[in-house]
Amino acid sequence: MIPLKDDTPRFSTPYITYFLIALNTLIFLYEMLAFGPHARNQLMFQFGMVPARITGLMSGVPHASAGTALLPILTSMFLHASWLHLIGNMWVLWIFGDNIEDYLGHFVYIVFYLLSGLAAAVAHTLLNAASVVPSVGASGAIAGVMGAYLILYPRAKVLTLVPLIVFFTFWWLPAWIVLGYWFVIQFFSGALTAVAVSSQTTGGIAFWAHVGGFVAGIILIKVFPARVRRLRYGTW
Repeated sequence: MIPLKDDTPRFSTPYITYFLIALNTLIFLYEMLAFGPHARNQLMFQFGMVPARITGLMSGVPHASAGTALLPILTSMFLHASWLHLIGNMWVLWIFGDNIEDYLGHFVYIVFYLLSGLAAAVAHTLLNAASVVPSVGASGAIAGVMGAYLILYPRAKVLTLVPLIVFFTFWWLPAWIVLGYWFVIQFFSGALTAVAVSSQTTGGIAFWAHVGGFVAGIILIKVFPARVRRLRYGTW
């Protein structure tokens, strides 16, 4: 199922969501224009999050660098491996991010976004501790946005492209079905690939990062207060 748009109104301009989409797109364009394939691969290994570096640092491996291990937790959120990777992430952020920003306010929203990405990185590292494959992408943070949306607007309608064997159809589905289905797929995909992922040397989908980000979004949206809305009084 591919979400296309939702029907939840917003009452403020989602500047941070626009900024995140623009920043991720500009960074990806820079990757494509400034680096060749080999240099891009090196970039991913330098600024992508590698679980083995983090676990090595935590276990006291000699010469392990905190900067090399921990800084990529942040930088990896703004790198993408392909156009499809970028467009898929930014499309979902466009659909659901504005309402979460509207609910939290601009500053709290960016904190929420980054903490969701951090939780996704922790989940991915815990369940892939020995992996030397760099993980990149905003999907862990965006999964947090999706988890928050599920809690705040479970009955919102989402226009969804649904494949039915040989053709596609469009359905307005409740958000709890669309997002709940996505989460279940991520969870069982992560469970089914746990053994293979722990020893892989090539890239793949970081399912546990998605699960961790989603759960973090559910928790954080209950912890963070809603923004204080200023009432505007007019004359009738």
